[in-house]
Amino acid sequence: MKNFRIEAAIVALGLALMGLFIKNGIYSLSTRDRVVSVRGLAEKEVKADHVIWPVIYKTAGNDITAVNAELTNASRKIVAFLRRGGIKPADISTGVPQINDLWSNDYVSNARNRYTAQVTVTVSSKEVDKVRSLMPRLGELMAEGIAITRDYSATTQYDFTSLNKIKPGMIEQATKNAREAAEKFAKDSESKLGKIKSAEQGLFTIEDRDSNTPYIKNVRVVTKLEYYLDN
Repeated sequence: MKNFRIEAAIVALGLALMGLFIKNGIYSLSTRDRVVSVRGLAEKEVKADHVIWPVIYKTAGNDITAVNAELTNASRKIVAFLRRGGIKPADISTGVPQINDLWSNDYVSNARNRYTAQVTVTVSSKEVDKVRSLMPRLGELMAEGIAITRDYSATTQYDFTSLNKIKPGMIEQATKNAREAAEKFAKDSESKLGKIKSAEQGLFTIEDRDSNTPYIKNVRVVTKLEYYLDN
């Protein structure tokens, strides 16, 4: 009889523990099902730190030798203008002159000039402000007989290349904003914010702030986080 009582007590204790484990397990599962998904946004305006500026000169004529000499003279004067403006020689490159023979084109008739030609001098520099200060001064080349052509297919390009320097701070800010949203949700639902279930960093995007100031960029990142909600 004594042994029977001990065995019964052990069985009862085992059933009680099993019930407790089942209860805790069910509670744990139900808790894990209660999550809140939030997004955090961080934006930052920055100045472009690199510029590519193509300066194009075009001309036309019937003497190919004279046309080529004009291109050479124009590119030399453009480079000299840029050097006087403080642009480093390493930041200046002169493209190969492009000369087209219109009379050899069956689709062009009655062309006044046989040859059309152009040369492009390109500035690629990190001194964005210095380059921009020279743009309004292109008219100075007119005094030297050089009329610069505006070509919409070769526009000035501004880039921001220092993203890695601002990434950590922006991710921190986006994560902070996401947590604040999650805490507000938890409070409104009379819950407590638990641990992070998952986190996902979105892609960084860099865009012009607007069409009038392409040298000012808007950097943006969105993070997605999921938190457990506790009772």
